[in-house]
Amino acid sequence: MKTSRRTILRAAGIGLSLPLLESFGATASKASPKRMIAINQDLGFIPKRFFPETSGRNYTMSPYLEKIAAHREQFTVFSGLSHPGVDGGHRADKTFLTAAPHPGRASFRNTISLDQVMANEVGHETRFRSLSLGINDVRSLSYTQAGVEIPTIKSAAELYKKMFLQGDQKAMEAQLTRLQRKGSILDVVMGQSSDLSKRVSASDRERIDQYQTAVRSLEQRLTEAKAWEIRPKPKVDEAMPEYPEDKKEFFEMVRMMNDMSRLALQTDSTRVITLFLGSVRTPGVKFEDGHSLGGYHNLSHHGKDEAKLKQLEEIETAQMKLFGDLLRDLQEVEETDSSLLDNTMVLYGCHMGDANIHNNNNLPVILAGGGFRHGQHLAFNEHNNTPLCDVFVRMLQKMGIEADRFGSSNGTLTGL
Repeated sequence: MKTSRRTILRAAGIGLSLPLLESFGATASKASPKRMIAINQDLGFIPKRFFPETSGRNYTMSPYLEKIAAHREQFTVFSGLSHPGVDGGHRADKTFLTAAPHPGRASFRNTISLDQVMANEVGHETRFRSLSLGINDVRSLSYTQAGVEIPTIKSAAELYKKMFLQGDQKAMEAQLTRLQRKGSILDVVMGQSSDLSKRVSASDRERIDQYQTAVRSLEQRLTEAKAWEIRPKPKVDEAMPEYPEDKKEFFEMVRMMNDMSRLALQTDSTRVITLFLGSVRTPGVKFEDGHSLGGYHNLSHHGKDEAKLKQLEEIETAQMKLFGDLLRDLQEVEETDSSLLDNTMVLYGCHMGDANIHNNNNLPVILAGGGFRHGQHLAFNEHNNTPLCDVFVRMLQKMGIEADRFGSSNGTLTGL
């Protein structure tokens, strides 16, 4: 059996992600875990270049989908999906995985994101409950139960260090001391809130109850963190990436983050990842052949100018190729029962249907891998959209989480 170099990892002397070998008396073990990675390309795509004109399993691929045609049977493309009540153009980025309505209003309060619902269920089984990643100073896609933003890791090199570089004994002891100190602070906070609850109204006691629940959850995470701190990190063949400082190296940044995401899942460092591709704050982009295009954000507001559309199409085509590379790399990693792609749900899309007019309807969305029945275009009403959260409910169920509602969902999406 041919095994590519990238599929071979070593941790504590054990081969990870290698196929089972009958010659050595191996027998099938438990099924590989389910994972999820959600990626937001924050300027979206030119609709007519992204959406197919026909639907069903025999749909004709659009120009952009042709760039990932090698994986046709491993993804589903959707049209006619959105988050009801979500508006605000660019501001809807923070609701891509939450569906909380009206993100542009001063009174807006976010809710828990899809990835964190998953992390709350499976995060204790890995070193990192989840990973929130971002490129070029963007906000996060990940939000806690209380709607608080989880900061992003903005460098593939920084992520590599967190996952694979083991500190010395002194550094480990210092980290354990910091974790213990945080635990002591939480003990004090819990005591103060318990004393306070005896002197307030019933509605205030309910709020304090919710607060204490959040504190207990944090205490549990600290306990888990202390346990992982003394365990050796996995060792990998790949060297630490030399992450570029020039924001115009956007495509190289995406490629490196994709590689680190694949490694994170492959080494079971985490099972839940979000990645926000910050195109809005990208001054320009540099291609592999050395030529550059400036003003990515400005090009997205093309006003149907043919010259701008042509440049924007070149950038978006490169984005789709990078997505195709990620699918290929996940597919190449063999697991006990299938491939890493088969066990990983890859959600790829944007919170805007058309960045040119800041439209938050008819969102471009692709769901790949994860063991679903793919190879189709599921087309819903472009004017009376189906909630994207119906897809999220199905993803939660695939993760093994009992759920029939999430956000603005009407139920579970059929067809997958």
